[in-house]
Amino acid sequence: MDEQLRNKLKLVVQEHAQLAEAMATPEIAMDPQRYQELARKYADLGELVQTFTRYEQEEQGLADASQMLETEEDAELLAMAREEADGLKISLDTLEEKLRLLLVPKDPLDEKNTIVEIRAGTGGDEAALFAADLFRMYSRLAEIRRWKVEVMNSNATALGGFKEISFQLSGNSVYSCMKWEGGVHRVQRVPDTETQGRIHTSAVTVAVLPEAEEVDIRIDPNDLIIDVFRSSGPGGQSVNTTDSAVRVTHKPTGMVVSCQDEKSQHKNKAQALKVLRARLLDAKMQEEADARSESRRSQVRSGDRSEKIRTYNFPENRVTDHRIHLSAYKLREVLEGDLVEFFEALTVADRAERLAAQD
Repeated sequence: MDEQLRNKLKLVVQEHAQLAEAMATPEIAMDPQRYQELARKYADLGELVQTFTRYEQEEQGLADASQMLETEEDAELLAMAREEADGLKISLDTLEEKLRLLLVPKDPLDEKNTIVEIRAGTGGDEAALFAADLFRMYSRLAEIRRWKVEVMNSNATALGGFKEISFQLSGNSVYSCMKWEGGVHRVQRVPDTETQGRIHTSAVTVAVLPEAEEVDIRIDPNDLIIDVFRSSGPGGQSVNTTDSAVRVTHKPTGMVVSCQDEKSQHKNKAQALKVLRARLLDAKMQEEADARSESRRSQVRSGDRSEKIRTYNFPENRVTDHRIHLSAYKLREVLEGDLVEFFEALTVADRAERLAAQD
């Protein structure tokens, strides 16, 4: 390990220790918001500090094994020391690479709550049914991660699918996981309505929007056209009897957001503005990404919603992520929310890409 990298890591260890000391002071303990902020930073640095500690321990182990190779005369002990040294060299190389990746700054949006919009694409009823499958997959993921799911708008079909559905996920580090899900999800399976057993291919688009606070995106009320209309679909007694559904049009961009799943017009308006704010932040992020040179743009997470990112092949029990060429033969488990293998691989690939861009 070169000295420049070692010095960076020592500074991180020092910062980690300072955060622990600060959190133990009465002043910080009496300020919950400040305490949570420091605790989050402390936790974020934890893996890096633990990995560096392990690196130093194995580095000392290699030094001890090397010394034994120089001084030991017993053939059996020499063979053991040589084997240990070879194993430690490989482990140290792996740990150093991991440390370099962990030093890459995290996405500042990772802690944000997230709005997800799923829309059925090519494939008619089968695409709508798969949109419902994806909504259930993310709902199960939320259950596993202890996130809250709040449906904001939906357009159901007679067969139990969704032409579109938008919902908010709230909890710890939601966007850090969900940011990998934006794009086209393709399904290959035999529909229930298929009489000859032919495999059909359908597609669903997923948009993942980090929640935008008012400080992130300010909306001028004069730029909005707000219409109210009667709800349709599931919703209880108020459906088709009160003008509770809300449509918000943002004049400068032409964006239109409708919300009708709440029975209160006020709540639907608040939900619609939340979605609009998230879409405007997403558009701003796209502009910034387009402004960067092509060579620095991420190939793992391009943000292009027309990009096919994943295929779910039912006959082969296979899920393939096309961005990192990873296939997992556990389709049922994935649809039950087990996406950790994909999240981890995509995170590593993204960090490696950003690390290469820094060089």
